[in-house]
Amino acid sequence: MKKTILIAMLCFCAIGVSQEKMISKSAKVIFEASVPSFEEVKAVNQNVTFVLNPATGEIASLALMKGFQFKVALMEEHFNENYIESDQYPKAVFKGKIQGFDLQSLTVNPKDFIIKGKLELHGKSRDINTAAKISRSPSGVSISCNFSVNASDFNIEIPNLVKSKLSNKINIQVAAVLETNRQ
Repeated sequence: MKKTILIAMLCFCAIGVSQEKMISKSAKVIFEASVPSFEEVKAVNQNVTFVLNPATGEIASLALMKGFQFKVALMEEHFNENYIESDQYPKAVFKGKIQGFDLQSLTVNPKDFIIKGKLELHGKSRDINTAAKISRSPSGVSISCNFSVNASDFNIEIPNLVKSKLSNKINIQVAAVLETNRQ
């Protein structure tokens, strides 16, 4: 009888651990499409949702397009209305997997990993493969990465009038500190 209770308790604990996810609702995404000799085209969104399943290394992220803030209000307006069309395409979603992820191997010193997945933006989806630095933090796990995409790959048109002032290559920086979230 004691063995049966012990086995049942172990199974219950295993189920609880398997449902444990790590989450951040304040991940930061910065994108820049600046060209030399012209005004900086850069925006920050500090309210990005980022989720990690530490058992599988699967990750997902969601950024609301209207959450990106620019230094110049007119740039933000043009971004939302003319380029990203935020009313029609309100979010960017990334779903992927951290290759070879092992939560137990992490320390406070950042470790290199590869993240592979798909970025959905402006009604289009593209494969993303990027290097990431992942480490333990006081509250959980810290993830940072940089990658580039082309606006044209997502059918984001840059008008001829501003093509010389705006890069088709968009540099993206991501930083997130994820905490345990038991469901």
